Amino acid sequence: MAEQETCPLVAIEPVANAQNEWVALSVRLVPGSDLPQRLQTVFGTPDLLAAIAPLDCLLNLHDPSPLTPPVLALLPANRVGLVIDANALATDGVARKLAELHACGYRIWLDGEIPDGVTAPPALRSVARNCRVAPMPPGRLVALFAPHIAHGVDSARRFFGCEIAGFDWFIGDYAYDPDIAPSSDDDGSSRRRILTLLGLLARDADSRELEEQVKQDPALAYHLLKLVNSAAFTVSTQVTSFNQAITVLGRRQLQRWLQLLLYARQQPDGLPNLLLPLAARRGAQLEALARLQGDDRDARDLAFMTGVFSLLDRLLHMPMTEIAAELYLPDDVYGALVNHSGQLGTWLDLVDANPTEAVLREAGVSLEHWWSSQLHAYHWAIEVGRNV
Repeated sequence: MAEQETCPLVAIEPVANAQNEWVALSVRLVPGSDLPQRLQTVFGTPDLLAAIAPLDCLLNLHDPSPLTPPVLALLPANRVGLVIDANALATDGVARKLAELHACGYRIWLDGEIPDGVTAPPALRSVARNCRVAPMPPGRLVALFAPHIAHGVDSARRFFGCEIAGFDWFIGDYAYDPDIAPSSDDDGSSRRRILTLLGLLARDADSRELEEQVKQDPALAYHLLKLVNSAAFTVSTQVTSFNQAITVLGRRQLQRWLQLLLYARQQPDGLPNLLLPLAARRGAQLEALARLQGDDRDARDLAFMTGVFSLLDRLLHMPMTEIAAELYLPDDVYGALVNHSGQLGTWLDLVDANPTEAVLREAGVSLEHWWSSQLHAYHWAIEVGRNV
């Protein structure tokens, strides 16, 4: 079987609600006559839907023609929603097909404006809009059978505009906008203490020094113990103290927790930080790529660190050169973060976008390895996001 048939290239984006929680993953495959076969490959094994559980999957299509009976047999209506280009309604039979799919229990979003002279089936009232290019709908959208989706949300200003317009789910790069960042009552003290702890770990400081730092920050201690006991870390025994965490799991894992906790919400009643699952995904995917190419444990740890730290400039509103210098990072990690150089830098470029097959080939990453690393990364990011 050809490589592309084994692992089709799938573009994946997280979908968040107004409470900064991931609620679904949006997936898109390149159109083509073989799209039904590629969809069967993607959904023909339990890997995708199992990896993203309990989140939903939103399948984006230009029209419903690839949804052949064999494909639909693999798409459970309670887990997979369909986002269909509204222009498809101008084609004979599409409106009837979508109405039939809706009657079978599928949630359907019409993406874009309805073509002139065309009437959408009355049951299809949930919309999706590319809010980067399309004007905001007049008035406020009415919530009916499913949330409305805004994609192309590339800034905090656009996010708030979409929210006011009645959109409920959001897709785009707005999480990277500093105006979405922590509130003004976040003084950054916990993050500074975490950076101090990371420095102590780097120089192999005594456990008592580490514990003393954590004791000075009850919120940090709470988040640390909550995270270490979460499903994301599969601990076999309940960890009830910081000292026990070091003893049971060791400094290597402790370092990972602290790297992730840089992105944790700083106020107990605050919204989750949208950067947290994004940083977790980056770290997990770079680590998976290192593992799949046979790197040893130390190299995998550095790959994970590179991915997690790659958003610190957005989090701390500081140049990456200053942050990397303060952390005394290894040369290859520093080069990847500051200059996107070396293999780690190449991998960062890949996870920053949805790469084409040609770009992956040039980077020396097979489709199988890319797909496997995607599934692992999103699964782990979902677990972390639900437990921090």
